[in-house]
Amino acid sequence: MTDRRPVVVLLTAADLAPPSDLESIRSLADVRTATAETLADALPGADVLLVWDIFSRALAGAWHAADALGWIHVAAAGVDAILFDELRASDVVVTNARGVFDRPIAEYVLACILANDKQLHRTEEFRRRGEWVHRETLQVKGRRALIVGTGGIGRAIARLLSAVGMDVRGAGRTPQLDDPDFGTVVGSADLAAHLPDVDHLVMVAPLTDATRGMLGPDELAALPDGAHVINVGRGPLADQTALTAQIASGRLTAHLDVLVQEPPAADDPLWTLPGAHISPHMSGDVIGWRNTLSAQFVEKLREYADGRTPGPAVDKRRGYVPGDAAGG
Repeated sequence: MTDRRPVVVLLTAADLAPPSDLESIRSLADVRTATAETLADALPGADVLLVWDIFSRALAGAWHAADALGWIHVAAAGVDAILFDELRASDVVVTNARGVFDRPIAEYVLACILANDKQLHRTEEFRRRGEWVHRETLQVKGRRALIVGTGGIGRAIARLLSAVGMDVRGAGRTPQLDDPDFGTVVGSADLAAHLPDVDHLVMVAPLTDATRGMLGPDELAALPDGAHVINVGRGPLADQTALTAQIASGRLTAHLDVLVQEPPAADDPLWTLPGAHISPHMSGDVIGWRNTLSAQFVEKLREYADGRTPGPAVDKRRGYVPGDAAGG
Protein backbone atom coordinates (compact mmCIF):
# COMPACT_ATOMS: atom_id res chain seq x y z
CA MET A 1 0.00 0.00 0.00
CA THR A 2 1.01 3.62 -0.57
CA ASP A 3 -0.19 6.82 1.08
CA ARG A 4 -2.73 7.38 -1.70
CA ARG A 5 -6.38 6.54 -1.17
CA PRO A 6 -7.35 3.11 -2.47
CA VAL A 7 -9.65 2.89 -5.47
CA VAL A 8 -12.68 0.64 -4.98
CA VAL A 9 -14.83 -0.63 -7.85
CA LEU A 10 -18.39 -1.42 -6.81
CA LEU A 11 -19.77 -4.13 -9.11
CA THR A 12 -23.53 -3.82 -8.94
CA ALA A 13 -26.64 -4.04 -11.13
CA ALA A 14 -29.35 -1.61 -12.13
CA ASP A 15 -31.93 -3.25 -9.88
CA LEU A 16 -29.72 -3.39 -6.77
CA ALA A 17 -29.77 -0.75 -4.04
CA PRO A 18 -26.25 0.49 -3.23
CA PRO A 19 -24.52 -0.48 0.03
CA SER A 20 -26.10 1.41 2.92
CA ASP A 21 -22.64 2.46 4.12
CA LEU A 22 -21.62 3.87 0.75
CA GLU A 23 -20.68 7.22 2.28
CA SER A 24 -18.42 5.48 4.78
CA ILE A 25 -16.81 3.62 1.88
CA ARG A 26 -16.31 6.93 0.07
CA SER A 27 -14.67 8.38 3.17
CA LEU A 28 -12.02 5.66 2.97
CA ALA A 29 -11.56 5.23 -0.77
CA ASP A 30 -12.31 6.61 -4.21
CA VAL A 31 -15.30 4.68 -5.52
CA ARG A 32 -16.15 3.76 -9.10
CA THR A 33 -19.52 2.15 -9.76
CA ALA A 34 -19.72 -0.46 -12.51
CA THR A 35 -22.14 -2.98 -13.93
CA ALA A 36 -21.28 -6.16 -15.79
CA GLU A 37 -21.18 -4.16 -19.04
CA THR A 38 -18.85 -1.44 -17.74
CA LEU A 39 -16.60 -3.42 -15.39
CA ALA A 40 -13.64 -3.57 -17.79
CA ASP A 41 -13.70 0.22 -18.10
CA ALA A 42 -13.72 0.69 -14.32
CA LEU A 43 -10.99 -1.78 -13.33
CA PRO A 44 -7.77 -0.13 -14.61
CA GLY A 45 -5.85 1.27 -11.63
CA ALA A 46 -8.38 -0.09 -9.10
CA ASP A 47 -7.08 -1.70 -5.93
CA VAL A 48 -10.28 -3.29 -4.63
CA LEU A 49 -13.36 -4.89 -6.17
CA LEU A 50 -16.55 -5.15 -4.10
CA VAL A 51 -18.79 -7.76 -5.75
CA TRP A 52 -22.19 -6.45 -4.66
CA ASP A 53 -23.95 -8.19 -7.56
CA ILE A 54 -23.15 -11.63 -6.19
CA PHE A 55 -24.49 -13.57 -9.18
CA SER A 56 -22.43 -11.67 -11.73
CA ARG A 57 -19.80 -13.61 -13.65
CA ALA A 58 -18.49 -10.50 -15.38
CA LEU A 59 -15.06 -10.50 -13.74
CA ALA A 60 -13.65 -13.28 -15.92
CA GLY A 61 -14.37 -11.30 -19.08
CA ALA A 62 -12.95 -8.08 -17.61
CA TRP A 63 -9.91 -9.64 -15.98
CA HIS A 64 -7.54 -8.27 -18.61
CA ALA A 65 -8.23 -4.77 -17.26
CA ALA A 66 -7.45 -5.62 -13.62
CA ASP A 67 -3.91 -4.23 -13.69
CA ALA A 68 -3.65 -3.16 -10.03
CA LEU A 69 -6.21 -5.29 -8.23
CA GLY A 70 -5.11 -6.62 -4.85
CA TRP A 71 -8.31 -7.58 -3.09
CA ILE A 72 -11.79 -8.81 -4.04
CA HIS A 73 -14.61 -8.94 -1.50
CA VAL A 74 -17.72 -10.95 -2.38
CA ALA A 75 -20.87 -9.95 -0.49
CA ALA A 76 -21.97 -13.58 -0.22
CA ALA A 77 -20.89 -16.76 1.54
CA GLY A 78 -20.24 -18.64 -1.71
CA VAL A 79 -17.61 -17.40 -4.15
CA ASP A 80 -18.08 -19.97 -6.93
CA ALA A 81 -19.63 -17.38 -9.28
CA ILE A 82 -16.42 -15.33 -9.52
CA LEU A 83 -13.69 -17.97 -9.52
CA PHE A 84 -11.81 -18.81 -12.72
CA ASP A 85 -8.33 -20.11 -13.48
CA GLU A 86 -6.56 -16.76 -13.90
CA LEU A 87 -7.93 -15.45 -10.60
CA ARG A 88 -6.98 -18.66 -8.79
CA ALA A 89 -3.42 -18.36 -10.09
CA SER A 90 -3.08 -14.69 -9.14
CA ASP A 91 -1.96 -13.06 -5.90
CA VAL A 92 -5.29 -11.28 -5.49
CA VAL A 93 -6.82 -11.84 -2.03
CA VAL A 94 -10.46 -12.93 -2.00
CA THR A 95 -12.71 -12.55 1.05
CA ASN A 96 -16.39 -13.36 1.51
CA ALA A 97 -19.31 -12.56 3.81
CA ARG A 98 -18.18 -15.11 6.39
CA GLY A 99 -20.44 -15.16 9.43
CA VAL A 100 -23.27 -12.99 8.13
CA PHE A 101 -25.56 -15.84 7.12
CA ASP A 102 -24.78 -18.48 9.74
CA ARG A 103 -27.68 -17.97 12.15
CA PRO A 104 -30.31 -16.93 9.57
CA ILE A 105 -29.72 -20.04 7.46
CA ALA A 106 -29.71 -22.23 10.56
CA GLU A 107 -33.12 -20.84 11.52
CA TYR A 108 -34.41 -21.45 8.00
CA VAL A 109 -33.26 -25.09 8.10
CA LEU A 110 -34.97 -25.61 11.46
CA ALA A 111 -38.16 -24.10 10.02
CA CYS A 112 -38.02 -26.56 7.10
CA ILE A 113 -37.58 -29.49 9.46
CA LEU A 114 -40.48 -28.39 11.65
CA ALA A 115 -42.70 -27.79 8.61
CA ASN A 116 -41.89 -31.27 7.31
CA ASP A 117 -42.21 -33.24 10.54
CA LYS A 118 -45.27 -31.35 11.80
CA GLN A 119 -46.95 -31.59 8.35
CA LEU A 120 -47.56 -27.84 8.17
CA HIS A 121 -47.75 -27.88 4.38
CA ARG A 122 -50.40 -30.62 4.42
CA THR A 123 -52.39 -28.79 7.09
CA GLU A 124 -52.48 -25.71 4.88
CA GLU A 125 -53.58 -27.79 1.87
CA PHE A 126 -56.43 -29.31 3.88
CA ARG A 127 -57.48 -25.86 5.10
CA ARG A 128 -57.63 -24.52 1.57
CA ARG A 129 -59.89 -27.41 0.61
CA GLY A 130 -62.08 -26.86 3.65
CA GLU A 131 -61.16 -30.26 5.10
CA TRP A 132 -60.75 -30.95 8.84
CA VAL A 133 -58.25 -33.84 8.94
CA HIS A 134 -56.77 -34.82 12.29
CA ARG A 135 -53.36 -36.51 12.15
CA GLU A 136 -50.47 -37.47 14.40
CA THR A 137 -47.12 -35.89 13.57
CA LEU A 138 -43.50 -36.69 14.31
CA GLN A 139 -41.62 -35.54 17.38
CA VAL A 140 -38.51 -33.67 16.26
CA LYS A 141 -36.51 -34.68 19.32
CA GLY A 142 -34.43 -37.72 18.45
CA ARG A 143 -34.73 -37.33 14.69
CA ARG A 144 -31.45 -37.84 12.84
CA ALA A 145 -29.84 -35.09 10.76
CA LEU A 146 -26.72 -35.25 8.61
CA ILE A 147 -25.28 -31.86 7.65
CA VAL A 148 -23.04 -31.95 4.58
CA GLY A 149 -20.62 -29.04 4.95
CA THR A 150 -18.92 -28.33 8.27
CA GLY A 151 -18.10 -24.64 7.92
CA GLY A 152 -19.61 -21.75 9.84
CA ILE A 153 -23.11 -22.15 8.42
CA GLY A 154 -23.10 -25.92 8.92
CA ARG A 155 -21.94 -25.48 12.50
CA ALA A 156 -24.66 -22.95 13.26
CA ILE A 157 -27.21 -25.43 11.88
CA ALA A 158 -25.74 -28.23 14.00
CA ARG A 159 -25.93 -26.18 17.19
CA LEU A 160 -29.53 -25.14 16.59
CA LEU A 161 -30.74 -28.63 15.67
CA SER A 162 -28.94 -30.10 18.67
CA ALA A 163 -30.66 -27.53 20.89
CA VAL A 164 -34.09 -28.95 19.96
CA GLY A 165 -32.93 -32.48 20.72
CA MET A 166 -32.04 -33.80 17.29
CA ASP A 167 -29.29 -36.38 16.72
CA VAL A 168 -26.81 -34.45 14.55
CA ARG A 169 -23.74 -35.50 12.58
CA GLY A 170 -21.65 -33.72 9.98
CA ALA A 171 -20.10 -34.84 6.70
CA GLY A 172 -16.80 -33.29 5.68
CA ARG A 173 -13.49 -33.85 3.93
CA THR A 174 -11.82 -35.04 7.15
CA PRO A 175 -13.66 -37.52 9.43
CA GLN A 176 -13.62 -36.72 13.14
CA LEU A 177 -14.99 -38.41 16.25
CA ASP A 178 -15.04 -35.57 18.77
CA ASP A 179 -16.06 -32.42 16.90
CA PRO A 180 -17.44 -29.76 19.28
CA ASP A 181 -20.51 -29.01 17.14
CA PHE A 182 -21.20 -32.22 15.24
CA GLY A 183 -19.86 -34.85 17.59
CA THR A 184 -19.10 -37.18 14.68
CA VAL A 185 -18.00 -35.98 11.24
CA VAL A 186 -18.11 -38.68 8.57
CA GLY A 187 -16.24 -38.55 5.27
CA SER A 188 -18.17 -36.79 2.53
CA ALA A 189 -16.21 -38.71 -0.13
CA ASP A 190 -18.22 -41.82 0.83
CA LEU A 191 -21.50 -40.04 1.43
CA ALA A 192 -23.83 -42.86 0.37
CA ALA A 193 -22.50 -45.13 3.11
CA HIS A 194 -23.71 -42.72 5.77
CA LEU A 195 -27.24 -42.08 4.49
CA PRO A 196 -29.37 -45.19 5.24
CA ASP A 197 -30.38 -43.95 8.71
CA VAL A 198 -30.78 -40.24 7.93
CA ASP A 199 -34.14 -38.51 8.48
CA HIS A 200 -33.04 -35.02 7.38
CA LEU A 201 -30.16 -34.46 4.95
CA VAL A 202 -28.96 -30.85 4.92
CA MET A 203 -26.77 -29.75 2.00
CA VAL A 204 -24.73 -26.64 2.81
CA ALA A 205 -21.30 -27.42 1.34
CA PRO A 206 -19.61 -24.84 -0.91
CA LEU A 207 -19.83 -25.54 -4.63
CA THR A 208 -16.49 -26.81 -5.91
CA ASP A 209 -15.33 -29.35 -8.47
CA ALA A 210 -15.32 -31.93 -5.67
CA THR A 211 -18.85 -31.20 -4.43
CA ARG A 212 -20.70 -30.66 -7.70
CA GLY A 213 -23.27 -33.45 -8.05
CA MET A 214 -22.21 -35.07 -4.77
CA LEU A 215 -25.87 -35.89 -4.01
CA GLY A 216 -26.40 -38.12 -7.02
CA PRO A 217 -28.61 -41.11 -7.86
CA ASP A 218 -26.62 -43.52 -5.67
CA GLU A 219 -26.73 -41.22 -2.67
CA LEU A 220 -30.43 -40.51 -3.11
CA ALA A 221 -31.15 -44.24 -3.39
CA ALA A 222 -29.27 -44.80 -0.13
CA LEU A 223 -31.62 -42.53 1.82
CA PRO A 224 -34.44 -44.33 3.62
CA ASP A 225 -38.07 -44.01 2.56
CA GLY A 226 -39.55 -40.82 3.97
CA ALA A 227 -36.23 -38.97 4.24
CA HIS A 228 -36.24 -35.20 3.83
CA VAL A 229 -33.60 -33.30 1.78
CA ILE A 230 -32.85 -29.64 2.47
CA ASN A 231 -30.52 -27.76 0.12
CA VAL A 232 -29.39 -24.31 1.28
CA GLY A 233 -25.94 -24.52 -0.36
CA ARG A 234 -25.95 -24.44 -4.15
CA GLY A 235 -28.32 -26.11 -6.60
CA PRO A 236 -25.64 -28.12 -8.45
CA LEU A 237 -24.65 -29.92 -5.24
CA ALA A 238 -27.53 -32.26 -6.09
CA ASP A 239 -28.51 -34.12 -9.24
CA GLN A 240 -31.78 -32.22 -9.57
CA THR A 241 -33.28 -34.59 -12.14
CA ALA A 242 -32.67 -37.61 -9.93
CA LEU A 243 -33.94 -35.79 -6.84
CA THR A 244 -37.10 -34.69 -8.66
CA ALA A 245 -37.75 -38.29 -9.68
CA GLN A 246 -37.41 -39.46 -6.08
CA ILE A 247 -39.84 -36.77 -4.90
CA ALA A 248 -42.30 -37.66 -7.68
CA SER A 249 -42.23 -41.29 -6.56
CA GLY A 250 -43.30 -40.21 -3.09
CA ARG A 251 -40.20 -41.72 -1.49
CA LEU A 252 -38.50 -38.45 -0.49
CA THR A 253 -39.57 -34.91 0.35
CA ALA A 254 -37.45 -31.79 -0.07
CA HIS A 255 -37.10 -28.12 0.76
CA LEU A 256 -34.90 -26.52 -1.89
CA ASP A 257 -33.81 -22.92 -1.43
CA VAL A 258 -31.32 -23.24 -4.28
CA LEU A 259 -31.79 -24.82 -7.70
CA VAL A 260 -29.69 -25.51 -10.78
CA GLN A 261 -31.73 -22.88 -12.65
CA GLU A 262 -33.10 -19.95 -10.65
CA PRO A 263 -35.95 -19.43 -11.13
CA PRO A 264 -36.82 -22.83 -12.58
CA ALA A 265 -38.55 -23.12 -15.93
CA ALA A 266 -42.31 -22.68 -15.91
CA ASP A 267 -42.82 -26.37 -16.68
CA ASP A 268 -40.42 -27.65 -14.02
CA PRO A 269 -42.30 -30.25 -11.94
CA LEU A 270 -40.80 -28.84 -8.75
CA TRP A 271 -43.38 -26.05 -8.94
CA THR A 272 -46.28 -28.44 -8.36
CA LEU A 273 -44.99 -31.78 -7.04
CA PRO A 274 -46.41 -32.77 -3.66
CA GLY A 275 -43.45 -33.15 -1.34
CA ALA A 276 -41.37 -30.51 -3.14
CA HIS A 277 -41.07 -27.07 -1.59
CA ILE A 278 -38.94 -24.44 -3.33
CA SER A 279 -37.99 -20.94 -2.24
CA PRO A 280 -36.18 -18.17 -4.16
CA HIS A 281 -32.64 -18.39 -2.70
CA MET A 282 -33.65 -16.51 0.45
CA SER A 283 -32.65 -18.70 3.39
CA GLY A 284 -30.08 -16.22 4.68
CA ASP A 285 -31.86 -13.01 3.73
CA VAL A 286 -33.29 -11.70 6.99
CA ILE A 287 -34.44 -8.09 7.29
CA GLY A 288 -31.36 -5.85 7.40
CA TRP A 289 -29.00 -8.40 5.83
CA ARG A 290 -27.72 -6.00 3.19
CA ASN A 291 -26.90 -3.45 5.90
CA THR A 292 -24.87 -6.11 7.68
CA LEU A 293 -23.01 -6.95 4.47
CA SER A 294 -22.24 -3.27 3.89
CA ALA A 295 -20.96 -2.76 7.44
CA GLN A 296 -18.77 -5.85 7.14
CA PHE A 297 -17.10 -4.50 3.99
CA VAL A 298 -16.46 -1.11 5.63
CA GLU A 299 -14.71 -2.84 8.52
CA LYS A 300 -12.49 -4.80 6.14
CA LEU A 301 -11.82 -1.70 4.02
CA ARG A 302 -10.56 0.11 7.11
CA GLU A 303 -8.07 -2.71 7.61
CA TYR A 304 -6.99 -2.44 3.99
CA ALA A 305 -6.66 1.35 4.14
CA ASP A 306 -4.45 0.93 7.23
CA GLY A 307 -2.11 -1.33 5.28
CA ARG A 308 -3.39 -4.63 6.67
CA THR A 309 -4.51 -7.56 4.56
CA PRO A 310 -8.23 -8.24 5.08
CA GLY A 311 -9.13 -11.71 6.13
CA PRO A 312 -9.80 -14.47 6.56
CA ALA A 313 -8.96 -15.14 2.94
CA VAL A 314 -10.69 -17.68 0.73
CA ASP A 315 -8.49 -20.51 -0.52
CA LYS A 316 -9.13 -19.85 -4.20
CA ARG A 317 -8.31 -23.40 -5.26
CA ARG A 318 -10.63 -24.97 -2.70
CA GLY A 319 -13.30 -22.29 -2.98
CA TYR A 320 -13.77 -21.55 0.72
CA VAL A 321 -11.97 -20.27 3.81
CA PRO A 322 -9.68 -23.05 5.12
CA GLY A 323 -10.91 -24.38 8.42
CA ASP A 324 -14.29 -22.70 7.88
CA ALA A 325 -15.78 -25.15 5.42
CA ALA A 326 -13.96 -28.37 6.06
CA GLY A 327 -16.91 -30.27 4.70
CA GLY A 328 -16.35 -29.02 1.17
